[in-house]
Parts: sequence; C-alpha cells; structure tokens
Amino acid sequence: MAYQNSGMLSKDQLLHLFDQFAYLTSQPEVKQRISDAVNDKQEAVAVTTAIQEEIFSDMGVDPQFGLACLGKVNMTFENDQDLMIQFYGFVAKEEIACEEAELGPDGFAERMEMQHYLEEQQLEMLKHMRKFHLDDQSAILEKIHQQMENTNFQPEASILSVDHIQDIVKRRVSPLFQPI
Repeated sequence: MAYQNSGMLSKDQLLHLFDQFAYLTSQPEVKQRISDAVNDKQEAVAVTTAIQEEIFSDMGVDPQFGLACLGKVNMTFENDQDLMIQFYGFVAKEEIACEEAELGPDGFAERMEMQHYLEEQQLEMLKHMRKFHLDDQSAILEKIHQQMENTNFQPEASILSVDHIQDIVKRRVSPLFQPI
C-alpha cells in the first residue's frame, strides 16, 4: 500500500483523525496504555503521538507526513473557523489524555473538580464585572492580567473577589487615588 506523503491533508482527513483520536482516547484500554507508559517513565505525549501515527497508517497516510501536516493546520486552515475549533478541541483532548495518565484517576478527578470550581468563580466574577462601565471593566481586566503575569499564569490568579473589584473601580474613580 502506498502512503500519502505529499501535499496537505484535506479537511475531511483531519476531521477523521480528530474523531478517531477522541474515540480512541476515551476507551479504557487506550487510557490504560497511556497510563502504563507513564508508569514505565515514558512521556504520555509519546503514546498519544503513536496513537495518531496508527490512525494515519489506517488512513493510508505516512505517519511522519501526517504529523508534519498537523504542524501546518494553523497556517493552511486559518480562515476555516470550524476546522480550527475542531483542531483546538483535538489538541485539548490530547492534553487531557496525557494529564489523566500523569495524575492518575484520583488526581485527575481532583484536577477536574478544581478546574470546574475555578470556572464557576470566573463566571461569577464576570457577571459582577458586567455591572460596571466599560472603562472600569478594562481596568479590572488589566489588574487580572497583571496578577496572572506576576504568578506565572497560575489559574487561581484569574479571579478577583467582589471586594477587590470594587476597590479597583473606587481607586479608578476617586480623585484621591488618581495616578499623577
């Protein structure tokens, strides 16, 4: 069988890869394969890459060529919003599969719970922010950006308390606190 090894993968080929990868990495035996590799001191991403190579082979695509095409998706399909969303979903699924194997079931469940909690807190903060003028919202977002940079982008830094938000707005409005 001659493998495809030139040109670029089509949108349909990429969507097939994304779907197959999502299906396979949701299977208990594949999760165990990735976890076993991590337990054997291998990189989880090496296993997810091998899984992608297997899918490419089944598709009649040279695995190394297929992987090289994944590196070009951003440039080739930058104007195809649907495909780009699917692509980022694929990347996220790979990250999640690796993280689940590296953290183990309990650690991963704890991580997902913490992620869910942070998202709820962010949503509440955003709802509260919407009550303010756009200039105030910009000041609040700038403060969050500074916090995130100062903590090397720790997720917890993306949340401000209601009191902190009100303090930012007060300082912005009050002539006593205006920067000179």
